[in-house]
Amino acid sequence: MASTETTDTTADAPVKDSSGLGGLEAGLDALETSATSRTPFRQTFVNKILPPITAIVVVLVVWQLLVSLKIVDDPSKLPSPADVGGEFKDAWLEGKLLDYIWTSVSRGLLGFLLALAIGTPLGLLVARVKFVRAAIGPVLSGLQSLPSVAWVPPAVIWLGLNNSMMYAVILLGAVPSIANGLVSGIDQVPPLFLRAGRTMGATGLKGAWHIVLPASLPGYLAGLKQGWAFSWRSLMAAEIIASSPDLGIGLGALLENGRNASSMSMVFEAIILILFVGIAIDLLIFSPLERWVLRNRGLLVKS
Repeated sequence: MASTETTDTTADAPVKDSSGLGGLEAGLDALETSATSRTPFRQTFVNKILPPITAIVVVLVVWQLLVSLKIVDDPSKLPSPADVGGEFKDAWLEGKLLDYIWTSVSRGLLGFLLALAIGTPLGLLVARVKFVRAAIGPVLSGLQSLPSVAWVPPAVIWLGLNNSMMYAVILLGAVPSIANGLVSGIDQVPPLFLRAGRTMGATGLKGAWHIVLPASLPGYLAGLKQGWAFSWRSLMAAEIIASSPDLGIGLGALLENGRNASSMSMVFEAIILILFVGIAIDLLIFSPLERWVLRNRGLLVKS
């Protein structure tokens, strides 16, 4: 009997081991399959499309209830969603709606690209040269905390009411954020990467291009997002304060026109368009960039 039990135990051992290896292999195959398979549209709709739609519907319902129940019964303070929709309809039929958006978006993107061209080498210089960092590093941090609207009056005095003034305000608002974002990203680069780059001959501009900038991308991208936010807010402040017929009517000027005309419907139209452009730029430009950076670093986790 004892010999029988011993024989059974030794006979079962390989079966258990083989089944364990098979289970591990199957698990790895399943993991690889799930990582490479595409997310079903239903899951994408439920997780990413439905929540913002639901939030918009809830806001519209609450907004309409405030008007219908006369909780706010003064149309000059809170117009109905239908009144604001009428403003959108009129602007569309007159062919002005896209002009409002394009006037501001073209200025904002061009100003941001100029800020990118200036802020990137400036941030690299501040991060890599100790004297420059000690000299202007605190100045960049102070400029980043300065409200963008503070630059509008001096820019008008220096440059007059023209597009150059708009771009100057954008640059003064965005360059510090982009430069500080790059400095923060470079500070987080492991020293081992820099030593390995120098060992392989990547020094100077070559090291900055092939080692420093790629390794600092997460912090740099955060600075870019913040830089765009400062660019957009700076532009809106400039268009509101320094509105002129020669500059065309952007979203900031539309907001100011609504205030001058005491038309809350037009004010809400401008606010919604400003919010829409900000969200669209983030979804179309910065979110794909962020996913690309995370995917290249193996940090993108599917929900």
